[in-house]
Amino acid sequence: MRPLNFKKRTAIVLIGVTLFLTYSFKSNFFEVAKQIEIYNTLFKELNMYYIDEVNPAELTNKAIQNTLKDLDPYTSFYNEQAVEDARIRRAGEYGGIGVAVYYTKKGIQLKEIYKGYAADRANLKAGDVIISIDGQPLKDMERDQLSLFLKGIPKSTFHVEIERQGAIIKKELTRDKIVVNPVPFAEMIDPETGYITLTQFSDKASFEVKKAYRKLKKLGMTKLVFDLRSNPGGSLLEAINISNFFLPKGEKIVSTKAKVKKWSNTYFSKNDPLDLEIPIVVLVNGRSASASEIVSGSLQDYDRAVIMGQRSFGKGLVQRYRELTYGTQLKVTISKYYTPSGRCIQELDYANMDKNGNVPKFSDAGINAFQTANGRTVYDGGGVLPDIVIKTSKPTAATKELLTSHAIFNFVTEYYYQKKPITDLETFQFSNSVFKDFTAYLKKDTVFETREEQLFKKAYKSITKEKETIINKEYKKIQEVLLADKISEISKNKDFVEKLLKEEILIRYFYQEGVYKNKLKEDGVVLEAVQLLKHPKRYLKVLSGK
Repeated sequence: MRPLNFKKRTAIVLIGVTLFLTYSFKSNFFEVAKQIEIYNTLFKELNMYYIDEVNPAELTNKAIQNTLKDLDPYTSFYNEQAVEDARIRRAGEYGGIGVAVYYTKKGIQLKEIYKGYAADRANLKAGDVIISIDGQPLKDMERDQLSLFLKGIPKSTFHVEIERQGAIIKKELTRDKIVVNPVPFAEMIDPETGYITLTQFSDKASFEVKKAYRKLKKLGMTKLVFDLRSNPGGSLLEAINISNFFLPKGEKIVSTKAKVKKWSNTYFSKNDPLDLEIPIVVLVNGRSASASEIVSGSLQDYDRAVIMGQRSFGKGLVQRYRELTYGTQLKVTISKYYTPSGRCIQELDYANMDKNGNVPKFSDAGINAFQTANGRTVYDGGGVLPDIVIKTSKPTAATKELLTSHAIFNFVTEYYYQKKPITDLETFQFSNSVFKDFTAYLKKDTVFETREEQLFKKAYKSITKEKETIINKEYKKIQEVLLADKISEISKNKDFVEKLLKEEILIRYFYQEGVYKNKLKEDGVVLEAVQLLKHPKRYLKVLSGK
């Protein structure tokens, strides 16, 4: 038998590969279709024969959430209302009264009042609870229902009943067009140093950063502190545009690698930069994520700015919205992104989550070294590590739980109504006694409980009435021990908690503007950045790595 020639062998291999891929695709498609059909028939049978009424929307929503819970936390399903809320966040415009809120069993609690909008003009206060709107009581309403009430067409009016410190107040409010500026503050720190803070990468982020930059240049800015602390990210394209402001045209800003080939891209700076010379210090912390890490990572890789603060969050994943039926959407993680040097700064490996929901870190398996343009060593696997790390206390488990509660907010609400009014921002001094007052407040607070307190309370509730009287005294002693331990653990982060208390107090009296103005005078990281910029040799030494 004559051997096959090269072309024939190649053709047979290609046919084999094609058949295998076709079979794999069909097999996978069949499996998906099979599972959908199983769910459809189950849903139909439940709806027809289950003894009690079944809520189709609620049942399906729970099924979807259960499907997504084992993936990363950024892959999410949005119903029609959530789609609209997401659109508003990206666009930064909506009709409303100018507030941030909490949704509670009582109604809508006002978390923050935005200066100059309808709620502010009506003298509403943080801590107020809207208990009815146009005669409709809000008690025990679901979050999705409550979120519909305050937003609407600009200039439309409605009536509210508000509970404030036990009193009921009635108001008529007229909705405004609310425009959320992603650059809420941009001022000169001193005659040479400008400060710009960017709080989110919305669709207007690059426009507002450029506007702020040009304003400060006219005021004499020759050095810049760019604050990305606690910025959770947003638009990938806005991150590229902002990086481009300080990098030459044609430079690689970020690349993405996806399962779908068309979503694997390399993005370059396409425009002429704003400024290639101005010294920049970029501020980041543990809550600077995603697009914030693209900007700080690219400027670090090109040695264009000194990064200062704490290690960033470590979100190296990119999401895209996919249209579903009936106005719903899926936000799905489609790719990982890589900085110009090749780093993926993703920290958590969601693909290898264990059955208990524990997620390993990529850095557990080791980190890789990369080189900046000047030959400095930088690393992957866990956020952007600043060139200059400003040390803070490491948050304890109790402090992390504190941040997810309303304890600080509730304490400052009480503080606001019990203390003398603060009338002058320039003379404002944060009292050392506030933290002590806060820990005393926690001793009587019933809202904030640590995991240990919750588990102990649950165990106590499970005992019989006969045994309850026997162990009552011991129960109270253990309660006191757990409370003392909670306060001790929070006190280990006094520096961090005091900062949050101070900011919450400033917001109550002087809005967000007051927080930023105070930062320019007293924020230790901002002051450290200014000192670095005042010493060009030290600044250049950091960037040279020598």
